[in-house]
Amino acid sequence: MKLSEFKFKLPESQIAQFPPLHREDAKMMVLHRKTGIIEHKTIANLVEYFDEHDVMVFNNTKVFPARLYGVKEKTNAEIEVFLLRELNHQDYTWDALVEPARKIRIGNKLYLDDDNTITGEIVDNTTSRGRTIRFESDYTPDELEAQLYAMGHTPLPEYIRRPMKAEALRQFKKEYMVDDDTNVETLLAEVDAERYQSIFAKNIGAVAAPASSMHISKNMLKRIEIRGINYATLTSHVGLGNFKIIDVEDLSKHKVDSEQIKIEKECVEIVNAAKQSKRRICAVGTEVLRALESVAGTNGLIKEYEGWTNRFIFPPYDALVPNALLANFYFPLSLQLMMVAAFGGFEIVMAAYKEALKRDYRFGDYGDAMLIVD
Repeated sequence: MKLSEFKFKLPESQIAQFPPLHREDAKMMVLHRKTGIIEHKTIANLVEYFDEHDVMVFNNTKVFPARLYGVKEKTNAEIEVFLLRELNHQDYTWDALVEPARKIRIGNKLYLDDDNTITGEIVDNTTSRGRTIRFESDYTPDELEAQLYAMGHTPLPEYIRRPMKAEALRQFKKEYMVDDDTNVETLLAEVDAERYQSIFAKNIGAVAAPASSMHISKNMLKRIEIRGINYATLTSHVGLGNFKIIDVEDLSKHKVDSEQIKIEKECVEIVNAAKQSKRRICAVGTEVLRALESVAGTNGLIKEYEGWTNRFIFPPYDALVPNALLANFYFPLSLQLMMVAAFGGFEIVMAAYKEALKRDYRFGDYGDAMLIVD
């Protein structure tokens, strides 16, 4: 496949800037991949496409407040530090992105709180924007981690703008019934802190949300249980590699950044039992699809695993484990779009995307969903 085949024009107005008032309010396009038939529903209709003993697999990764702000020593120039992952807990070292990168070099010190109780020293360059930071403080490693999280901000992707533009702000006030006396920025921060996270969030490590799992509310989960649908969770720590720009036309030459995954015994047992019984297995999110496929044998059964995967899934591809996929609507040229097209079939999925654009579906982490079934 060629990169250019995944290019389309996405109007800025269709990039979701905030989540729907309720998780299950998001629109859901249902795509039947064998026939190409499309239905227009909402997430509230999700359970209607599954029967007793079918399985849904969710991502229980937890997004941590990865974005920090501070100043550079001597110049007091404002800087941003985006934590990616902890490298060594005892040595206080982290892998991070910094802005403005051109002015932050090895040996520079960064001050991250008003009292200067936490400083960061740049000890290595990893990429053009990437740095290794060693934090210095009187805190223990656990205390330091807690302080960093307390100081951090929800790591919204760059396309979700805070503060919002005028039209998006008007839509938000209307949908959330915000009165004139409400501090909108404070309300948005509260909404982001709660909703840029799934109800399954358990294992800290993601710097981007598992968008498709975020559609499930506690009420929806109860409906899933009442219908007799089984569910399992796995951990796939969503990283910024998902948003890395692909710079090769021939997709077979692209190298995907590794991401940490963990599939435990309970998930293995639930998924394998459904596979052997020929039940419907739905991967909720492209990162769940990739994790399941990374640990699958040729018979479609999965195994326990804790480690890393750099599996790149793009068309043509026949999934070994899931036979259904719930995914958000993703951006042109994105890895996630390629995985959805691989699962649903390139021509059918791209035709469905044209329909989504015509019908004003919302794209991105806070956007609407597509359910792909046979």
